[in-house]
Amino acid sequence: MQNSVDAQWKRRRFSQFIAVAGLGCLNLNLGMNVQASIVKPEVGREYTVLSEVQSTGSSSKIEVIEFFAYYCHFCYGLEPTLAEWVKKQGDKINFKRIHVLNPGVETQQKLFFALDAIGKADELHNQIFDAYHVQRNRLMTDEQVRDFINKTSIDKAAFFSAYNSFTVKTKQGRSQRVMADYEVSSWPTLIVDGRFHTSPSMAGNEYGRPSEEQANQALLPVLDWLIAKAQKEKAGAGK
Repeated sequence: MQNSVDAQWKRRRFSQFIAVAGLGCLNLNLGMNVQASIVKPEVGREYTVLSEVQSTGSSSKIEVIEFFAYYCHFCYGLEPTLAEWVKKQGDKINFKRIHVLNPGVETQQKLFFALDAIGKADELHNQIFDAYHVQRNRLMTDEQVRDFINKTSIDKAAFFSAYNSFTVKTKQGRSQRVMADYEVSSWPTLIVDGRFHTSPSMAGNEYGRPSEEQANQALLPVLDWLIAKAQKEKAGAGK
């Protein structure tokens, strides 16, 4: 059975990597010296504005959503930089993650939604990335997910109850609509205040062809600027 799973994974891996490349997550050129020093990001360049504003609830905090995928190399590369940035924001933002839908990796998305449902998604986030990108557990079958979960300390019964629940199935069924509403066609993508859409590849536009790390660093001042913009506009609306 493992041989058939491995063959299936190789076929899917090829199509997924082609999809990611086609979506243009990042264009790499390690030879450039780029500094993340954008003074004022330009709409249509470092960020775009969603056609329709999405609800962020009644919280006074600025909502920031990352659309990502566990199999995505660029999401994996961004994670340490983004996690440190989120930590520095403190109570300024309400940070969320949403795992994208992509053919062949539905089980990874199901894993995320189940962990999120029992409040363990953040706790195991890095472990899942490590399982896929370092330990080569592709998490593309229920058996591979079970093998991963059984090695953790979380409540297995609670996880598998959520994993097989109607709630998780419903969230998966709504994924295409959610991605369309937020105009997500590549990942990682960041949505600020339900209005502003940006990503490392967009943030790095000012510098031509930055390296992956340079593009990740270029994202941070863009996020800072968008959050400040959202805060200012919220404050103005309250007067």
